[in-house]
Amino acid sequence: MNSRKTTKKLPKAMALLFGLALTAAACGADDVSDDAAAVAAAQTDESAAAAESEDAMEEDAMEDDAMEDGDAMSEDGDAMSEDAMEEDAMEEDAMEDGDAMEEDAMEDGDAMSEGRPVIELSFEGVEPLGDDFEYELWTIVDGAPVSGGIFDVDADGEIVISSDQDYLYGHDGATDVVISIEPAVDPDPAPAAPKPLGGVIADDGSFALDTTHPATFGTDFSEASGQYILGTPSDGPDTNELSGLWFLQVTDDGPAASLDLPELPEGWVYEGWAVIDGVPVSTGTFTDGAAADNFDGFTGEGNVPAYPGEDFLVNAPEGLEFPTDLSGGLAVISVEPADDNSPAPFALKPLVGEIPADAEPFTNYELGSGPAPFSATGQQNG
Repeated sequence: MNSRKTTKKLPKAMALLFGLALTAAACGADDVSDDAAAVAAAQTDESAAAAESEDAMEEDAMEDDAMEDGDAMSEDGDAMSEDAMEEDAMEEDAMEDGDAMEEDAMEDGDAMSEGRPVIELSFEGVEPLGDDFEYELWTIVDGAPVSGGIFDVDADGEIVISSDQDYLYGHDGATDVVISIEPAVDPDPAPAAPKPLGGVIADDGSFALDTTHPATFGTDFSEASGQYILGTPSDGPDTNELSGLWFLQVTDDGPAASLDLPELPEGWVYEGWAVIDGVPVSTGTFTDGAAADNFDGFTGEGNVPAYPGEDFLVNAPEGLEFPTDLSGGLAVISVEPADDNSPAPFALKPLVGEIPADAEPFTNYELGSGPAPFSATGQQNG
């Protein structure tokens, strides 16, 4: 039977002992004992060193694990911090959105707050007032005026809100809407006397404003009429006669009143104008068409009739020359706020006459109806 040789590795300690045994056999028993003790001590030291090395390796491994765990925890913490920051950002966005919505809601609420609905207006023929005056809207509630805001209009007739609000306001229970003309610096909270437009609010909130409302003029001026002549009585006969405009008529008995105009309410006056080369030049203001006006700054030194009118002989405004020739121009009667200091006519012009290009002095010429009185339409929403 074939035998198979086998080898077996001995443990290191046993191999050493086995080597010592062989040495002892050669060197004697006493030497063996001493060598065995030395080997045993060396083995013990080697085992202790191995144990310490393993402990050190385990400690290093634990420290590595701890560092890895710490890094992982740090990374988790960073991730959690970033998530928290993202959540904070989302909360801030939500708060900002909420604030914006709240502001919008407040603005919308302001527009409809305190029972004051928004009023929308559209004007026809209304002109800007200039720097010294403003329009103010009023609604009439239980017979008393309640302000809805101050505004002006631009050259296109569009509303320009000039108060510290975004809208013109009405009021629940309002029966009428009235527009007044106020000083730009106005210490009086009540409506001023000049009120050009007014109207009644319908059940659906709509209204039309014109000059016939009782709070305004009470008329559309459609019955107004008059005549004018050219002449310059203040500088003698047959001199510059086409340079003067007088709102009167010539009769066999001399000059006589020609203007038939409605009596104006408080806060209003009439004003005469000659349009010279496209420039309106005032002849003065008046309230009675059968009496003299309040101005004679362009007139000469001679006597003039006691009727509205002016000789354009001296003190010409810049850009014009006096005496002049009024032929081909216009004769105009406007209605003005009593405190108006604008150099231009107000929008309400009940009488206008085209001066013929071949006009003759001291000849009666008719004044026709002016542009349609200004007006407005609107809606009270809410």
